[in-house]
Amino acid sequence: MIRTLAAITSILWSSYIFAATNDEIVNFLSVHEVPDSLSILPPPPTENTVQWNADKQAFIQTRHFEGTRRWKLAIADANLSANHMGDAFSDVLGIDISPRTTPKLIEVLKRVRGDSARLAVRSAKLEYMRIRPFVQFNTHSCTPESEKALSGNGSYPSGHASYGWAAALVLAELVPEKQNALFARGYDFGQSRVVCGVHWQSDVDAGRLMGSAAYARLHAKPEFISALAEASKELQELGVLKK
Repeated sequence: MIRTLAAITSILWSSYIFAATNDEIVNFLSVHEVPDSLSILPPPPTENTVQWNADKQAFIQTRHFEGTRRWKLAIADANLSANHMGDAFSDVLGIDISPRTTPKLIEVLKRVRGDSARLAVRSAKLEYMRIRPFVQFNTHSCTPESEKALSGNGSYPSGHASYGWAAALVLAELVPEKQNALFARGYDFGQSRVVCGVHWQSDVDAGRLMGSAAYARLHAKPEFISALAEASKELQELGVLKK
Protein backbone atom coordinates (compact mmCIF):
# COMPACT_ATOMS: atom_id res chain seq x y z
CA MET A 1 0.00 0.00 0.00
CA ILE A 2 2.82 2.40 0.90
CA ARG A 3 4.64 1.64 -2.35
CA THR A 4 1.39 2.14 -4.29
CA LEU A 5 0.90 5.57 -2.72
CA ALA A 6 4.52 6.39 -3.45
CA ALA A 7 4.03 5.45 -7.08
CA ILE A 8 0.97 7.69 -7.29
CA THR A 9 2.81 10.64 -5.79
CA SER A 10 5.68 10.01 -8.20
CA ILE A 11 3.26 10.29 -11.11
CA LEU A 12 1.83 13.51 -9.68
CA TRP A 13 5.33 14.87 -9.22
CA SER A 14 6.24 14.01 -12.81
CA SER A 15 3.11 15.83 -13.93
CA TYR A 16 4.23 18.90 -11.97
CA ILE A 17 7.79 18.78 -13.30
CA PHE A 18 6.82 18.47 -16.93
CA ALA A 19 3.43 20.08 -16.97
CA ALA A 20 3.47 23.80 -17.11
CA THR A 21 2.92 24.31 -20.85
CA ASN A 22 1.27 21.20 -22.30
CA ASP A 23 4.71 19.60 -22.07
CA GLU A 24 4.83 15.96 -23.10
CA ILE A 25 7.01 13.49 -21.22
CA VAL A 26 9.51 12.00 -23.68
CA ASN A 27 12.84 10.25 -23.37
CA PHE A 28 15.53 8.42 -25.33
CA LEU A 29 15.98 5.50 -22.92
CA SER A 30 13.48 2.88 -21.88
CA VAL A 31 12.86 1.95 -18.25
CA HIS A 32 15.05 -1.12 -18.78
CA GLU A 33 17.90 0.84 -20.38
CA VAL A 34 18.22 3.75 -17.97
CA PRO A 35 20.74 3.47 -15.09
CA ASP A 36 18.94 2.35 -11.94
CA SER A 37 19.43 4.80 -9.07
CA LEU A 38 18.40 2.25 -6.44
CA SER A 39 21.13 -0.14 -7.60
CA ILE A 40 23.78 2.57 -7.95
CA LEU A 41 23.35 4.96 -5.03
CA PRO A 42 23.81 4.34 -1.30
CA PRO A 43 20.79 5.08 0.91
CA PRO A 44 20.33 8.75 1.85
CA PRO A 45 21.93 9.88 5.13
CA THR A 46 20.01 9.09 8.29
CA GLU A 47 19.54 11.54 11.16
CA ASN A 48 22.41 12.24 13.55
CA THR A 49 25.07 11.05 11.12
CA VAL A 50 27.89 13.26 9.86
CA GLN A 51 26.33 13.40 6.41
CA TRP A 52 22.88 14.32 7.73
CA ASN A 53 24.30 17.03 9.96
CA ALA A 54 26.08 18.46 6.92
CA ASP A 55 22.77 18.43 5.04
CA LYS A 56 21.07 20.19 7.93
CA GLN A 57 23.74 22.88 8.14
CA ALA A 58 23.59 23.46 4.39
CA PHE A 59 19.84 24.03 4.68
CA ILE A 60 20.20 26.41 7.63
CA GLN A 61 23.02 28.39 6.05
CA THR A 62 21.18 28.90 2.76
CA ARG A 63 18.09 30.44 4.41
CA HIS A 64 19.75 33.85 4.32
CA PHE A 65 19.41 33.84 0.53
CA GLU A 66 15.65 34.42 0.76
CA GLY A 67 14.70 37.56 -1.14
CA THR A 68 18.12 37.92 -2.78
CA ARG A 69 19.14 37.56 -6.43
CA ARG A 70 20.30 34.02 -5.64
CA TRP A 71 16.82 33.19 -4.32
CA LYS A 72 15.26 34.54 -7.51
CA LEU A 73 17.67 32.45 -9.56
CA ALA A 74 16.58 29.35 -7.63
CA ILE A 75 12.96 30.18 -8.47
CA ALA A 76 13.83 30.50 -12.16
CA ASP A 77 15.86 27.27 -12.13
CA ALA A 78 12.88 25.36 -10.73
CA ASN A 79 11.00 25.67 -14.03
CA LEU A 80 11.77 22.66 -16.23
CA SER A 81 9.04 23.27 -18.81
CA ALA A 82 10.14 23.19 -22.45
CA ASN A 83 9.76 26.97 -22.74
CA HIS A 84 12.22 27.56 -19.91
CA MET A 85 14.42 24.47 -19.55
CA GLY A 86 17.20 26.09 -21.59
CA ASP A 87 17.09 29.46 -19.84
CA ALA A 88 19.86 28.58 -17.41
CA PHE A 89 22.36 28.10 -20.24
CA SER A 90 21.21 30.76 -22.71
CA ASP A 91 23.52 33.47 -21.38
CA VAL A 92 26.53 31.15 -21.51
CA LEU A 93 25.95 30.34 -25.18
CA GLY A 94 24.77 33.82 -26.08
CA ILE A 95 21.53 32.62 -27.67
CA ASP A 96 17.93 32.07 -26.66
CA ILE A 97 17.62 28.33 -26.04
CA SER A 98 13.90 27.90 -26.65
CA PRO A 99 11.41 25.94 -28.77
CA ARG A 100 11.18 28.91 -31.14
CA THR A 101 14.89 29.59 -31.62
CA THR A 102 16.48 26.16 -31.12
CA PRO A 103 13.75 23.55 -31.64
CA LYS A 104 16.15 20.68 -32.35
CA LEU A 105 18.26 21.39 -29.28
CA ILE A 106 15.14 21.72 -27.13
CA GLU A 107 13.93 18.36 -28.40
CA VAL A 108 17.22 16.80 -27.27
CA LEU A 109 17.00 18.50 -23.89
CA LYS A 110 13.36 17.46 -23.43
CA ARG A 111 14.24 13.83 -23.94
CA VAL A 112 17.37 14.04 -21.80
CA ARG A 113 15.15 15.63 -19.15
CA GLY A 114 12.88 12.59 -19.27
CA ASP A 115 15.84 10.25 -18.92
CA SER A 116 17.66 12.17 -16.18
CA ALA A 117 15.05 14.06 -14.14
CA ARG A 118 12.48 11.28 -14.23
CA LEU A 119 13.60 7.76 -15.10
CA ALA A 120 17.15 7.81 -13.72
CA VAL A 121 16.08 8.97 -10.25
CA ARG A 122 12.71 7.27 -9.93
CA SER A 123 13.57 3.95 -8.25
CA ALA A 124 15.55 5.51 -5.37
CA LYS A 125 12.89 8.19 -4.87
CA LEU A 126 10.19 5.53 -4.57
CA GLU A 127 12.25 3.30 -2.30
CA TYR A 128 13.42 5.87 0.23
CA MET A 129 10.73 8.58 0.04
CA ARG A 130 13.08 10.94 1.84
CA ILE A 131 11.40 13.92 3.49
CA ARG A 132 12.26 17.27 1.94
CA PRO A 133 13.91 20.05 3.98
CA PHE A 134 10.97 22.46 3.93
CA VAL A 135 8.75 19.65 5.25
CA GLN A 136 11.29 18.50 7.84
CA PHE A 137 11.59 22.00 9.29
CA ASN A 138 7.96 23.01 8.73
CA THR A 139 8.89 26.06 6.68
CA HIS A 140 8.45 27.21 3.09
CA SER A 141 10.47 26.86 -0.09
CA CYS A 142 11.19 29.31 -2.90
CA THR A 143 8.33 27.77 -4.90
CA PRO A 144 5.31 27.55 -2.56
CA GLU A 145 3.03 26.62 -5.46
CA SER A 146 4.94 23.35 -5.88
CA GLU A 147 5.07 22.34 -2.22
CA LYS A 148 1.96 20.16 -2.24
CA ALA A 149 3.29 18.04 -5.09
CA LEU A 150 6.84 17.95 -3.77
CA SER A 151 5.93 17.09 -0.18
CA GLY A 152 4.53 13.75 -1.32
CA ASN A 153 7.53 12.92 -3.49
CA GLY A 154 10.87 11.55 -2.36
CA SER A 155 13.69 14.06 -2.04
CA TYR A 156 16.55 11.68 -2.84
CA PRO A 157 18.04 11.97 -5.41
CA SER A 158 17.26 15.33 -7.01
CA GLY A 159 15.72 15.13 -10.47
CA HIS A 160 16.45 18.80 -11.15
CA ALA A 161 20.13 18.36 -10.28
CA SER A 162 20.27 15.26 -12.46
CA TYR A 163 18.83 17.19 -15.41
CA GLY A 164 20.95 20.30 -14.82
CA TRP A 165 24.15 18.28 -14.89
CA ALA A 166 23.07 16.15 -17.85
CA ALA A 167 22.08 19.29 -19.78
CA ALA A 168 25.49 20.83 -19.05
CA LEU A 169 27.11 17.67 -20.40
CA VAL A 170 24.99 17.83 -23.57
CA LEU A 171 25.86 21.46 -24.20
CA ALA A 172 29.55 21.04 -23.36
CA GLU A 173 29.77 18.26 -25.92
CA LEU A 174 28.14 20.50 -28.51
CA VAL A 175 30.11 23.65 -27.61
CA PRO A 176 33.33 22.40 -25.96
CA GLU A 177 34.98 25.82 -25.92
CA LYS A 178 32.31 26.90 -23.40
CA GLN A 179 32.65 23.79 -21.25
CA ASN A 180 33.88 25.45 -18.06
CA ALA A 181 31.12 28.06 -17.98
CA LEU A 182 28.52 25.43 -18.86
CA PHE A 183 29.64 23.09 -16.09
CA ALA A 184 29.74 25.95 -13.59
CA ARG A 185 26.17 26.86 -14.51
CA GLY A 186 25.09 23.23 -14.37
CA TYR A 187 26.58 22.99 -10.89
CA ASP A 188 24.78 26.15 -9.74
CA PHE A 189 21.56 24.80 -11.23
CA GLY A 190 21.74 21.87 -8.83
CA GLN A 191 22.65 24.13 -5.92
CA SER A 192 19.49 26.12 -6.60
CA ARG A 193 17.54 23.19 -5.16
CA VAL A 194 19.38 23.55 -1.84
CA VAL A 195 18.86 27.32 -1.86
CA CYS A 196 15.17 26.79 -2.62
CA GLY A 197 14.80 24.49 0.38
CA VAL A 198 13.34 21.60 -1.58
CA HIS A 199 16.41 19.34 -1.52
CA TRP A 200 19.21 18.38 0.82
CA GLN A 201 22.79 18.77 -0.38
CA SER A 202 23.21 14.98 -0.55
CA ASP A 203 20.12 14.79 -2.79
CA VAL A 204 21.76 17.18 -5.22
CA ASP A 205 25.11 15.39 -5.14
CA ALA A 206 23.38 12.08 -5.89
CA GLY A 207 21.33 13.74 -8.62
CA ARG A 208 24.44 14.91 -10.43
CA LEU A 209 25.83 11.37 -10.31
CA MET A 210 22.65 10.00 -11.89
CA GLY A 211 22.71 12.73 -14.52
CA SER A 212 26.23 11.64 -15.46
CA ALA A 213 25.21 7.98 -15.51
CA ALA A 214 22.21 8.66 -17.73
CA TYR A 215 24.30 10.76 -20.10
CA ALA A 216 26.94 8.03 -20.43
CA ARG A 217 24.23 5.48 -21.26
CA LEU A 218 22.74 7.79 -23.89
CA HIS A 219 25.91 7.49 -25.94
CA ALA A 220 25.08 3.84 -26.60
CA LYS A 221 21.77 4.97 -28.12
CA PRO A 222 22.02 5.70 -31.89
CA GLU A 223 18.85 7.78 -31.75
CA PHE A 224 20.50 10.13 -29.26
CA ILE A 225 23.68 10.42 -31.33
CA SER A 226 21.61 11.30 -34.40
CA ALA A 227 19.55 13.89 -32.53
CA LEU A 228 22.71 15.43 -31.09
CA ALA A 229 24.14 15.78 -34.60
CA GLU A 230 20.99 17.61 -35.71
CA ALA A 231 21.26 19.95 -32.73
CA SER A 232 24.89 20.62 -33.65
CA LYS A 233 23.87 21.62 -37.19
CA GLU A 234 21.25 23.93 -35.74
CA LEU A 235 23.85 25.67 -33.57
CA GLN A 236 26.12 26.01 -36.60
CA GLU A 237 23.36 27.75 -38.52
CA LEU A 238 22.88 30.14 -35.59
CA GLY A 239 26.58 30.96 -35.56
CA VAL A 240 27.25 29.38 -32.19
CA LEU A 241 29.52 26.79 -33.80
CA LYS A 242 31.89 27.15 -36.72
CA LYS A 243 30.78 25.27 -39.84
